[in-house]
Amino acid sequence: MTGGPATGPATGPTAPLTRAAAPLTRAAAPVRAVWTDFRGVLTPPLPWAVDSFCERAGLRPPMLHAAMRAVGRAHGAGSMEVLDTPLLDEDAWGRQVEAALSDLFGVRADMSGFAERWFADRRVNQPWIDELRRLRAAGVHIGLLSNMPPGWDRYWRLMVPPEDFDDLVMSFEAGCRKPDREVFDLAVRRSGIPAEQSLLADDLAENCAGAVRAGWHGLHFTDTEDAVRAVRAACGLPSAGPGVPSTPERIST
Repeated sequence: MTGGPATGPATGPTAPLTRAAAPLTRAAAPVRAVWTDFRGVLTPPLPWAVDSFCERAGLRPPMLHAAMRAVGRAHGAGSMEVLDTPLLDEDAWGRQVEAALSDLFGVRADMSGFAERWFADRRVNQPWIDELRRLRAAGVHIGLLSNMPPGWDRYWRLMVPPEDFDDLVMSFEAGCRKPDREVFDLAVRRSGIPAEQSLLADDLAENCAGAVRAGWHGLHFTDTEDAVRAVRAACGLPSAGPGVPSTPERIST
């Protein structure tokens, strides 16, 4: 997950907005659908989240990453694909990660209750949520497009009101995930808005590249303020919209 403090702008270089053929120009049709990622866009950066979890679990982040990759390889999948497609339920995945940590590093770890512990101190990127509300009020279709493990579903709903979105496309329900084209085509069918007028805001460059291959706009989310400017320009909206009152940070419990 990228972005700065969850209640302020993320830090990083200017977020690039890309297209399959050429950069967006004034002659291009404006974006009518904005789909946002969850991890790293609506929440703090992934490295921060991993560091926080590992500190509480008594692990070093490289150990956890290595163990997760090992479990993924055993199932012919990526490290998170095992959870968010899902190929394993969370309990089985946790036991396999524990075994991998023991085999690789001789470490005894407890991965039970992973989702609850992962979200224990998670915060939200309120300025980005507020901007999505402004865009929706201006008539833009707002969707959540996430590689989401089923065990995380109840937790994100405690952080971000689901009613803020026109649609939810979750990997664990769809059976497909970013960056594969199938999930982008599904989102287009659901929204009724063509790919060339759809935009994905995501903290992972490979997911943005997948969106671009599917004919979308891809916004590599590295900074909240820059992302707001880029998205409003892509939607043909003024750089500063009307204010929307912020709600307090929603912390999952």
